[in-house]
Amino acid sequence: MNVILRDDSGHIARLVLNSPTNFNALSFEVIAALSAELTAIAQDDGIRVVVLAAEGKAFCAGHDIREMQSARSDSDGGRGAYERLFAACSAMMQQIVTLPQPVIAEVQGIATAAGCQLVASCDLALAAEGVKFGVNGVNIGLYCSTPMVALTRAVPPKVAFEMLTTGEFIDAARAREIGLINHVTTPDALRESTMAMAATIAAKLPAAVRLGKRAFHDQQGLPLTTAYPLMGKVICDNLMLPDTAEGLQAFLEKRAPDWD
Repeated sequence: MNVILRDDSGHIARLVLNSPTNFNALSFEVIAALSAELTAIAQDDGIRVVVLAAEGKAFCAGHDIREMQSARSDSDGGRGAYERLFAACSAMMQQIVTLPQPVIAEVQGIATAAGCQLVASCDLALAAEGVKFGVNGVNIGLYCSTPMVALTRAVPPKVAFEMLTTGEFIDAARAREIGLINHVTTPDALRESTMAMAATIAAKLPAAVRLGKRAFHDQQGLPLTTAYPLMGKVICDNLMLPDTAEGLQAFLEKRAPDWD
């Protein structure tokens, strides 16, 4: 069984976590397969947007606890396996951020611990009504330190700290309120709504979106005196693109741009 399914629709790549029997847990196998797909997509100029979805009742229930516990029989008590696991997972999460194309999470069921981290790492997210989000490792004695990295960059610090230390879940409405997700839909409309957003983005000038995503992440956290000069260069680079010149001229002439 392929733990990651890929289905391209025009300029949209749809990646589906396909391990529903363990709630799409991020095992070594799933992380490696997802990383491989992201690596391939990064080099694919035909893909403009990525949708990350899942099969089954859950989007992702975090890491595979059974796999983690089995590593305790190793000679080092599992330390080496844990270091490899979290290094691989952290690298994969960073691939999402650095991927040239925007990534949209399509969330159903539950997204907990590293699954919540996966949602927070995506550029955009839609969730169905009834979805629960949490970083609840603390409930079993494991503070979600690595999920915290993505979460604290997506939601206000005090909200993140409350989630991390209480282990309590939030619903989709609250997730939208704090900025973890963009929109809440009915379960039946989730896929259609996600693909509609993906299609809207895919219709934009790809070079501008790719440049913009990189710039968005590059300027975050920088002081204003650094961010403005850096983004000034970016917008000038954008203006020098032939297709951007065509876009501006089309606007002045009140017509649709003729992009290659």
